[in-house]
Amino acid sequence: MIAILDAHSDEAAGFIEKLSLRGRLEEPGILRTVQRILHDVQRNGDRAVVKYTRRFDAPRMSVNEMRVTDAEIKSAATQVGADFHDAIQLARTNVERFHQKQLRNSWWSTEADGVVLGHLIRPLRRIGVCVPSVSQLLVSSLIMNVVPAKVAGVEEVAVFMGPMRNGQVDPHMLFAASACGVHEIYRCGGAQAVGAMAYGTSTIPKVDKIVGPGNLYVQLAKKEVYGPVDIDKLAGPSEVLIIADHTANPAYVAADLISQAEHSADCSAILITTSKEIAKQVCGEIEHQAQKLPRQSELTGAFKNYGVAFIVSDLTEAVEITNEVAPEHVELEVENPIEWVGAIRNAGAIMLGPYTPESVGDYIAGPNHILPTGGAARYASPLSVDDFLKKTSIISYTRTALEKVTPAVVKLAEVEGLQGHAEAMKIRSDKNPDERET
Repeated sequence: MIAILDAHSDEAAGFIEKLSLRGRLEEPGILRTVQRILHDVQRNGDRAVVKYTRRFDAPRMSVNEMRVTDAEIKSAATQVGADFHDAIQLARTNVERFHQKQLRNSWWSTEADGVVLGHLIRPLRRIGVCVPSVSQLLVSSLIMNVVPAKVAGVEEVAVFMGPMRNGQVDPHMLFAASACGVHEIYRCGGAQAVGAMAYGTSTIPKVDKIVGPGNLYVQLAKKEVYGPVDIDKLAGPSEVLIIADHTANPAYVAADLISQAEHSADCSAILITTSKEIAKQVCGEIEHQAQKLPRQSELTGAFKNYGVAFIVSDLTEAVEITNEVAPEHVELEVENPIEWVGAIRNAGAIMLGPYTPESVGDYIAGPNHILPTGGAARYASPLSVDDFLKKTSIISYTRTALEKVTPAVVKLAEVEGLQGHAEAMKIRSDKNPDERET
């Protein structure tokens, strides 16, 4: 089901090149459609949002039905099982506990000559979260986006979910939102939801930042509205890369490759191993395990398009390839995984050992599963509390302190050709403005 390649072969080099192109969001046809939708929403507000929601999701949607009622949210809790209640509460608690450790405080510092410097840290006022909720019920992504915002202290969190054909939102999604403290929920998804968040409508107040996953329409829409609002990141297809040595359990490795491949046909599932025998056994396990699962088209497509097993001479070489690929998830299925963590510079998340499957990180461990994809782990980080905070610098100089730095500021301003900056310093030196000759 996946190819086994020598890491030094031309085929391996070609695969890595193909992988590096995968994260590019370049679909001119889809982009033109997204731009039309956004322009329509910007000009026509609710009317446009409802038009596209009717076209793509719920044919009988009306403006008055866009916001989910409190009664619907309350009713959702009775429509899902107690085991789901417990799972959501455990996930929310763990994610909240982890993200609380990321909180930072504003600070002030008194320097020489009475200079005061500081960093004021405050939460964003309002954010919007888009979450797939029809073809896939991404309750975990809802938690991962909402909880850090709540921990950061964001005042208003609005969640946008595409409705089913009957206009309803799945009760699992509604309960998960409610459990995370969200009661402003709109049955609206796609590019039209992004437009509503960015520009605002009569029904939907605009937000300061848009976060959350979605298909290519959503990602391109986020890219288009960036500037008037902030966005979290452009999320590409999911990725897992597993480094395995002779001690790895082939059944575990195969299961974890499958867990990513089942997302979509453009997900990547990569094994790098020092053992050709392990690679063969993993391939056999994939064949055996995958045939029992649904989402066959996604699995087949992912393994055909972006599934591979690289054979390397040692783990150092495996780490070098990993850093080049810069994947979303890395699993270390090796004898002493902790010894290799420091060598992996480029990864969204690193899972250590045979009992840390990527699945536990996706759902329950606590660290955020909104991770950089498409090689962005070279420079980007997981979603965090910081994504919902803004920082403001505080500066206060005394006259004595300002006089000491005036010559340096004047020189720099003059070199840059900004004489007004220089004069703003000079006017405060020597004489008080009130003492100058007129």
